[in-house]
Amino acid sequence: MRHKHGYRKLNRTSSHRAALLKNLSIALTTEGRIETTLPKAKELRSYFEKLITKASSGDLNSHRAIFALLQHKECTNRLVTEIAPKYADRNGGYTRIIKTRLRKGDAAPMAIIELV
Repeated sequence: MRHKHGYRKLNRTSSHRAALLKNLSIALTTEGRIETTLPKAKELRSYFEKLITKASSGDLNSHRAIFALLQHKECTNRLVTEIAPKYADRNGGYTRIIKTRLRKGDAAPMAIIELV
């Protein structure tokens, strides 16, 4: 049972899961919307919204905190200077998940995650 368990394991080790969320966050930052499986999208929503909340202050410390998690200069800069200021007056809910289809190969539920 997973009562009050805080995250989805996604059948990966912790380092693989961290790398997956980092790469999905970079893709979401550059593209604005991506299609992935529903459990990955739900886990990414929590991870990415915390990034936007950290980036909302816009100071040097937030740049460093975001870069420590993403390791991507362009995405860090875009997140702090372009994306986070758009949501300055908003308390969470920066992303939207739309269920789309079942993937043909393994019938995995797919979803689009996008910035609101």
